[in-house]
Amino acid sequence: MIFGEVPIDEAEGAILAHSLHAGGRLLKKGRVLSAEDVAALRAGGIARLVCARLEPGDVGEDVAAERIAQLCSGHGLACSRAATGRVNLHATVRGLFRVDRTRVDALNAIDEAVTLATLPNDSVVAAGEMVATVKIIPFAVGQAVLAQAEAAACGEGPLLAVHPFRPRPVGLVLTRSPGLRESVLEGTVAATRARLEALGATLLDPHDCEHATDAVAASLLRLARLGARLLLIAGASAVVDRRDVCPEAIVRAGGEILHFGMPVDPGNLLLLARLGDIPAVVLPGCARSPKRNGVDWVLERMMADLPIQGHDIMALGVGGLLKETPLRPLPRARATAPGSRAAPSIAAIVLAAGRSSRFGSTNKLLVRGLDGRAMIARTVDNVLASRARPVVVVTGHAAKEVAQALAGRDVLVVHNPDHATGLARSIRTGIDALGEGVDGALIVLGDMPLVRPEVIDRLIDAFDGEAGREIVVPAHRGVRGNPVLFGARFFPALRALAGDVGARGLLAAHAAAVHEVAVEDDGILRDFDTPEALAAAPNLAGA
Repeated sequence: MIFGEVPIDEAEGAILAHSLHAGGRLLKKGRVLSAEDVAALRAGGIARLVCARLEPGDVGEDVAAERIAQLCSGHGLACSRAATGRVNLHATVRGLFRVDRTRVDALNAIDEAVTLATLPNDSVVAAGEMVATVKIIPFAVGQAVLAQAEAAACGEGPLLAVHPFRPRPVGLVLTRSPGLRESVLEGTVAATRARLEALGATLLDPHDCEHATDAVAASLLRLARLGARLLLIAGASAVVDRRDVCPEAIVRAGGEILHFGMPVDPGNLLLLARLGDIPAVVLPGCARSPKRNGVDWVLERMMADLPIQGHDIMALGVGGLLKETPLRPLPRARATAPGSRAAPSIAAIVLAAGRSSRFGSTNKLLVRGLDGRAMIARTVDNVLASRARPVVVVTGHAAKEVAQALAGRDVLVVHNPDHATGLARSIRTGIDALGEGVDGALIVLGDMPLVRPEVIDRLIDAFDGEAGREIVVPAHRGVRGNPVLFGARFFPALRALAGDVGARGLLAAHAAAVHEVAVEDDGILRDFDTPEALAAAPNLAGA
């Protein structure tokens, strides 16, 4: 590839290296310049510009990215259309994402022009979630480099794949001992049921018995006869030896012990076994907690029908220290420091892509108030006066005018070219624009300029993932309004929305995670779809 500055008269057919304005329009980098483009640039006084030209044997960035992505993509994955040398891979099913790291490392080591980034191995992903991206750094790569990358992507088995979770009935045996509180058993059942349901499994009615070998063995056989395809045992006391009560019960029922212990903390005392063709797990004490631990790693593999033997468990040590990682809501060092709970990072996504067809010929978002600000500017200014950061504004219809109304404000404006398909696509565009490290996002409607910054901050204050307050919604006299704050756990579900629907359906689907914040004013209920509604708020329609 030839790269460098060329005279404008030699630019036709070249690839523009940097975006430029010409003739009142934006020519984006990567554009193959036409004769019309060159004429517009010349008329704009541009005499030279930086371009790239392909040489024989070069393969364009989009074609190269598509060829590599197709070879990387295994079952449970779909590739996006190539753009700017990038192809994203998304899960088509909910399941466990698996990646062959050795081959990914080999591919990335071939040449700086070719890159593949993925989620961590064994990530639980939702349908529609992006799991990997292929990016060609320059505008083209040589055929020899591309051939090496394609060879690295090929191999035994898929380089990347999502293994879907398979529904199955699961049996749970709970053992009792003197002094064990009933609440402990109830908490164990609740945590286990939540884990299994998140993976698509069904918990059969739990069996409880005394903490004795014969009693546990009988319960296991009874659950197997009832159709359990996985057996779990939560003992009144943790296993300390292969000959302890619960492992011995598996053997007495006709099963065998496969492995005891795992290099994951919490989760060290997990025991893996089987009863005939039914896998069995004696749970460590940490399984009584809903917090992520080694049990989750084992169950996720089992529910995805992936083999797990002793050597698989012993390979979990790197990354197996879960006590002090962000995967657990409140690491110990911060938990012991008075008043040191880290504030969540909450973004705001302002939806400003609609046509406002009910308002008539005027775009309601551009109607100016007595202070000269457009409605969308008032809404965004309220968000900027809160603690929400970053603030992303999604445009669609009248994108240029909306962006001009927000000139000089500290916002990221992103365009949704498919805004006509409905609200859901704008929500997805906003979520995709968020950076790393965001704990949640407020979905803000652009035509709600009466939502005060203090209300937004109250929603942020109420958000607490550890306490289960992961969806926060304001309510005025019992009526729920906007904006709604969604924790990052729900980003895949927000991305998966389709059509002209918002995110309200998620509130019903995840009612246990919803927390209402009562507010005194009705600004959270007031949007302005018609001129009549706007006339009732004179401050908003002064000009």
